Amino acid sequence: MKGHGDAPSMLLPMVLVCIAATGYVLLAVAQRRRPCKWSRVRTGLFLSGCVLLIWGLSPGALPFAPGDFRKHMLQHLLIGMFAPIGLVMAAPVTLLLRTLPSRWGRRVTGILRSRAMHWMANPLVALALDLGGMALLDFSPLYRAMMMNPSLDYLIHFHFVAAGCLYTWVIAGPDPAPHRPTVPMRLMVLGVAVVIHSVLSQLLYAGWHVSAAAPLSEVQRGAELMYYGGDIAELLLAFALVTSWHPAKKHVEFAAA
Repeated sequence: MKGHGDAPSMLLPMVLVCIAATGYVLLAVAQRRRPCKWSRVRTGLFLSGCVLLIWGLSPGALPFAPGDFRKHMLQHLLIGMFAPIGLVMAAPVTLLLRTLPSRWGRRVTGILRSRAMHWMANPLVALALDLGGMALLDFSPLYRAMMMNPSLDYLIHFHFVAAGCLYTWVIAGPDPAPHRPTVPMRLMVLGVAVVIHSVLSQLLYAGWHVSAAAPLSEVQRGAELMYYGGDIAELLLAFALVTSWHPAKKHVEFAAA
C-alpha cells in the first residue's frame, strides 16, 4: 500500500489556491475604488478559506504521523467542510458579476440558470454529493484504492472541495442560486445533514465496514474528529444561514450585482 511519503504532490492544487486568492483580492481592490465598495469581511472570509485549503493540502502541516487515519479525517474536515464556508460566504460569484463586462456577466448567469445547475442546486442533491462521497470513501474499498492511485487521490480531494462548496452555497451561500428553497426548508435539510453526519461518525467509531487498514483505536479517534468537527462546521453553517435571513424581504433571484 502506498504510504504517505509516496502521496502525490499537492503543489499544483496549492498554487491554484494561491492564484484564486490573488485574483479575488485584485477584484476586491478594484471594487473598493467604486461607490459600492466590496466588504473587507468577505475578502477576509475568502482568504481564510484559502488558508484552510492550503493547510489541509500540505502534507507536513497536519499534526499526525504519515498514514495516520486521523490525518485523513482532519484533512477532510479542513478542505471539505471548513474551507468551503469561508470560500462560499465570501460571495465570489457576486464579486465576479460586479467586475465582469455585462456580456460575460450574462454568460455566468446563463450557467446559473442552466438545467444542470438547477439539478445540482437542489439541497438534497447537494447533501447526497457531500455526505455520500464521505460515506463511500470511509465504508468501501475506495479508501485503499485512493492510497494506491495518485490520480484517484487528486480526484477525491477535488470532490471534497467541490461538494463542500456546492452544499454550502445551496444551504447558506449569498451568491445567486436557481429556485433556492425557503430558509426553513434549508434549515430542515441542515438538520438532516447533522443526523446523517452523526450516524456516519458512530458507524465509523464502531468499525463497521471500515476500509482503512488502521488500528481500531486510530479509526475511533478519527471518528471523534469527524463527529465534533462536523458539529462545529454545521453550527457555523446554520449561523451563516440564520444571520442572512430577512423574512420581511422577498428574495429576488439573479438580482443585478
